[in-house]
Amino acid sequence: MNRLNIFLLIVVMGCALSVVNATNQQRQIFIQLQRAQSQERQLQQDYSQLQYQQSALSKTSRIEQLATDSLKMQPATTGRTQYVVLDPGAAKAEDAPVPTSEASAPLNARPARPAEAAGARGGAR
Repeated sequence: MNRLNIFLLIVVMGCALSVVNATNQQRQIFIQLQRAQSQERQLQQDYSQLQYQQSALSKTSRIEQLATDSLKMQPATTGRTQYVVLDPGAAKAEDAPVPTSEASAPLNARPARPAEAAGARGGAR
């Protein structure tokens, strides 16, 4: 009987240690869950803030203000618009200009060539 009591005592002690270990793991996992939920709330707040900032920065009035102030751009008006008129039959498919690196330069910074004028139907300056 003595051996049976010792064996049962060892089994009970093992079960008790198992319960303590499971409780400890449950607490650690619960702490990790709380941290993850806190981080999720913080990330949601950051995302909402970024959406608000994006909408504020993409407003048309702000973009027009920056274009006018920083880039010195002016709105297109009918008085400043120039149209190129071609004689019928003057333009051919082979007269179309080939895009080059100078195409990114402003239109008023380079002289117009006949090939470019023939390929253009109209535009604002």
